[in-house]
Amino acid sequence: MFLRLAFLHLVFAASLLLPGTGWAHAILMESQPGAGATVAPGLVLVQFRFNSRIDHARSRLLLRSGPAVRALPLDPGSPPDTLASQAGMAPGEYTLRWQVLAIDGHITRGDIPFTVRAP
Repeated sequence: MFLRLAFLHLVFAASLLLPGTGWAHAILMESQPGAGATVAPGLVLVQFRFNSRIDHARSRLLLRSGPAVRALPLDPGSPPDTLASQAGMAPGEYTLRWQVLAIDGHITRGDIPFTVRAP
């Protein structure tokens, strides 16, 4: 029994080393605003482009400014590899938290900090 279990663990570990398309994730290729960017106050376009199609219905964007967090509505007309929204923003420090579900079923997420400059 012990040898059988050890063999199964070895097979599983070896399978993780093999290349395969089923283990991919949606990787962020570019964002607007970019990480560390400074943008003008007012209506700010938010756009994230990924290396693969994403499930818009199960993806989200959150905007954080200090302790305040709000969900941004996603543009339903954005391309299949892009999350897009827009939000009015006053001067200050912000973080956009994105979370996407790739078509392969994997969830990825990340944060983009940026600044809205004073007019």
